[in-house]
Amino acid sequence: SHPPLCPPGIKCGGVLSAPSGNFSSPNFPGPYPYETECTWLIVVAEGSSVLLSFSHFELEYHAACAYDYLQVYNGAARDQGNLLGTFCGHSPPPPFSSAWHVMAIVFRSDRHVAKRGFAAAYQKGSGEGWQWRSIHPSVLPHHPHHLCLPADACGGQLTGLSGEITSPRYPESYPNEAECRWSIGGAGGPLTLVFTDFQVEGGQGCTFDYVALFDGPTTAAPRLGRYCGSARPPRTVSSAPHLLILFKSDFNIGGRGFKAHFYSAGKCQEVFTTIKGNLSSPRYPNFYPNNLKCQWSIRLPLRYRVKVFFLDMELEGRSSLTGGCDYDHLAAFDGGAENGSLLGRWCGQESLAPITSHSNQLLLVLHTDRNTAKRGFSIAYVGVVPMNVSCTRTEFHIQIPVQSLAQLERNRIYLGTPSCAAQVVGGNFKIHTRFDTCSTESQKRNNTSVIVSTLYIDFSVGNQEDIHQYEVRCEPKRKEASVTLIAGPDPARLSQAENLVVAQQRDRGAMDAREIKSQDTSDIVFISICILAGLLMVIAVVGLVLL
Repeated sequence: SHPPLCPPGIKCGGVLSAPSGNFSSPNFPGPYPYETECTWLIVVAEGSSVLLSFSHFELEYHAACAYDYLQVYNGAARDQGNLLGTFCGHSPPPPFSSAWHVMAIVFRSDRHVAKRGFAAAYQKGSGEGWQWRSIHPSVLPHHPHHLCLPADACGGQLTGLSGEITSPRYPESYPNEAECRWSIGGAGGPLTLVFTDFQVEGGQGCTFDYVALFDGPTTAAPRLGRYCGSARPPRTVSSAPHLLILFKSDFNIGGRGFKAHFYSAGKCQEVFTTIKGNLSSPRYPNFYPNNLKCQWSIRLPLRYRVKVFFLDMELEGRSSLTGGCDYDHLAAFDGGAENGSLLGRWCGQESLAPITSHSNQLLLVLHTDRNTAKRGFSIAYVGVVPMNVSCTRTEFHIQIPVQSLAQLERNRIYLGTPSCAAQVVGGNFKIHTRFDTCSTESQKRNNTSVIVSTLYIDFSVGNQEDIHQYEVRCEPKRKEASVTLIAGPDPARLSQAENLVVAQQRDRGAMDAREIKSQDTSDIVFISICILAGLLMVIAVVGLVLL
């Protein structure tokens, strides 16, 4: 059997619910014990944040922190979507500001090499007056400096793909002589900052109270703007994957302060204008982060429509209470905004049929809540070319505006075979062909005779093949024609997603097989014992009779 993770007598972890406090690794400042796992859950008042800072940090070093490590989480521990960072070695973690009122810290040591560990302090992100907490000198004999945190603590290191920040005490008036620095970074792409509320003491040149934005992690970076008064600052986009927000107030006259949200523009907010494309949830196929709102806007030329193919999807499941997608979900809207017609709202793990917009724009929105992250999704989309298809009892008539395929030669558009290419008539590509040509064939569908062919539109560039296929159908008796996009997603992407799902099903199947095999083995042992007991009983009875 394995030794216990927490040795007897070691006080380790717990719930910290006071407005401020401090904690340290077991035995600090002595070496921490081997094979120890501790979890501290910090819970402050609803609507506040947790500010966490480290005064001492010394753990066994490993390049991937695979031996001894400390992890910091937004909210519930062990949820990968909430992980803010994993740390080891001698470099202390940066100060952290949580996205809400719960933060978890997990410390783990293995069975080799123990160091002195860590000492940390936390503080609720807002409060009345200024209160100071310090770690007692006896705890830090070799580090005489104290770790002090104000009750109106603000600022910190933010590493998520999206989040929200507010001035101290918001929406109440912020304190005088405050200085807050929020360093946002680590998401891997440019950052967008949007202010939703702003009221800061005004003045010529914003010399009294102000918010300053810097295009990098420090004030040495280029300044993007300095703002005060009651006008909301403009939407700001950094050129680097880091952004610093500095808030300062002087000795008198305050205001309501500000509220702003940020997101990584490269991963979580994108606009697609190409005829076809692929997109996926952040970090796919690894777990997506929690507390996200991501938007992907697909905008195609006029009269086009957007067809979306779902290659893979695994989000948090439906609510057991309502049966709805109340937690993490993906929604699609017709048009470019969330007030458009809802085309669908999905969650859990489902195989979804393709959807098609009614206009040339489609908006996809991913919402994730504060816990339970999953693999996410992979999607391909294709622009449906505007065309008019009609038929007689003997012919197909196909018409496509030239301006919709302005970059293509007429021989790139053909029905069945390249010999049945379109002609340019006026402002349209036109194909008029008899049913007995151009690889058309007769089929029975729902006990009805239909004529079917395939329309090819070749968007290939250089060695990159890109041929879109549409099934063209005609019911000659009724002279009714229809057209459907039948080939769109990149086959490599499709097979990649299928392989991923198959591999995961295989892994789950292997686990089930191991459980069944172990159950079968235990069943065999049980039956064998029963048979042996029966034989012994028969022998005993026979022996008694003979005696």
